[in-house]
Amino acid sequence: MTTRHLYLARHGAADAFGELTDVGRRQAGLLGERLADVPVDAVWHSPLPRAVASAHELARHLPNVPVTEAAELVDHVPYVPSAAETPPSWAGFFDGYDDTEAASGQRLAEALVARFAKVPDTTTKRSRPDTHEVLVTHAYPIAWLVRHALEAPPSRWLGLNSANTALTVIEYRDGLPPTIVMFNDMSHLPADLRWTGFPERVRP
Repeated sequence: MTTRHLYLARHGAADAFGELTDVGRRQAGLLGERLADVPVDAVWHSPLPRAVASAHELARHLPNVPVTEAAELVDHVPYVPSAAETPPSWAGFFDGYDDTEAASGQRLAEALVARFAKVPDTTTKRSRPDTHEVLVTHAYPIAWLVRHALEAPPSRWLGLNSANTALTVIEYRDGLPPTIVMFNDMSHLPADLRWTGFPERVRP
């Protein structure tokens, strides 16, 4: 059975200007070391600088693997919930989003799913049937792909946060629902590099 393995990762820690920090580079390098034994076919990344730099940093551990931009991976709000769907903790977050912005985000979300959330094209000649692809993106697109894999309501992307360079793996097979293999896994990071991108508080 042909399987598409997606390895989703949020970019490394970035500064206030959206540029990768030294911590973010270390995080991306450690993720690359973790993926070094995986038969990765491609690394895709968001157009934003923090994702571009993270992708190239981790790809140093994946010799000869192509690194390519994918516009669908850009940071975006995939779905603007109605007031009734919005949890109290998100109240006010979507103030100012107009219909045009909401529609643009939804189109990006649909394009993301259409491009990546499916089994491999079996008509394409490859040396092996399965594909292994790394997607370096942002917290919201990862949340959207997880929500889609679980067939959860659109508003359930809210609250599915990912730490910097945490690993989420989804598998797609013909005739079966997607499988969430892991979500927000940080086991490749030492304790002092975990949980960046989350609010500061006590973490396990």
